[in-house]
Amino acid sequence: MITSTSNAKVKWLQSLQKKSKVRREEKLFIIEGTRFFQDTDPERIQEIYVAESAQEGLEALLEHRKYQVMSDAVFASVCDTKTPQGILAVGRQPENSLSEMLAGEHPLLLILEDLQDPGNLGTIVRTAEGAGVDGIILTPNCVDIYNPKVVRSTMGAIYRMPFLYLEGEEELDKLLAELRQKHIQTYAAALTEAKDYDQYPYTEGTAFLIGNEGNGLKEKTISQCDHCVKIPMCGQVESLNAAVAAAILMYEGSRQRRFQGN
Repeated sequence: MITSTSNAKVKWLQSLQKKSKVRREEKLFIIEGTRFFQDTDPERIQEIYVAESAQEGLEALLEHRKYQVMSDAVFASVCDTKTPQGILAVGRQPENSLSEMLAGEHPLLLILEDLQDPGNLGTIVRTAEGAGVDGIILTPNCVDIYNPKVVRSTMGAIYRMPFLYLEGEEELDKLLAELRQKHIQTYAAALTEAKDYDQYPYTEGTAFLIGNEGNGLKEKTISQCDHCVKIPMCGQVESLNAAVAAAILMYEGSRQRRFQGN
């Protein structure tokens, strides 16, 4: 049993919790809590850790699995939640490709530029699954999708929603050019010469672009998109939360496709 916070494994787990660079370099992430543990493909789990006091209650879940036990105090030190559920695992990150996202006849994509809020990203991932989006593409400066707060906000959708990070800022230019070549229309959520979002058809290949919470999309990015869309506002509200705006656009695309299918 691990009883010291000076243990090398404890230090490693803490770094995986707190540092996106470590997660990215090792291609690993933390799975915390019984629900996320159960939602994870067993083949993806590399190591399992259990709090001493939780062993008995987790016997059925841990049957035929190898795991290490930690004292309750040490276990709490490697958890991100205030009330740990007694189980934590290290998982291998999945690898998704753009070609897989574009494999369908009329792909529906979401592109996020420099999104920073973990709660927003987690909500977007969860909503994207519900709306039937084929993939999420993120620029390098977006918050890490394996940030513990993001993972919890997805409510398990992180395991089912394909996503990938672009490797450099210039990769977004290349992506938009490739989408244009594949006749996938790009719609920037911006106010520049924008039409209301419900004025466009989204039944063919479609990609919505959502920008940073404070600054929106970069002008360069907007200039490379086919269209600009806005969500009309009543009262004195100037804009919506990034996750809410993304949800409205994704579900409009989903609604139109369902209507066309019927």
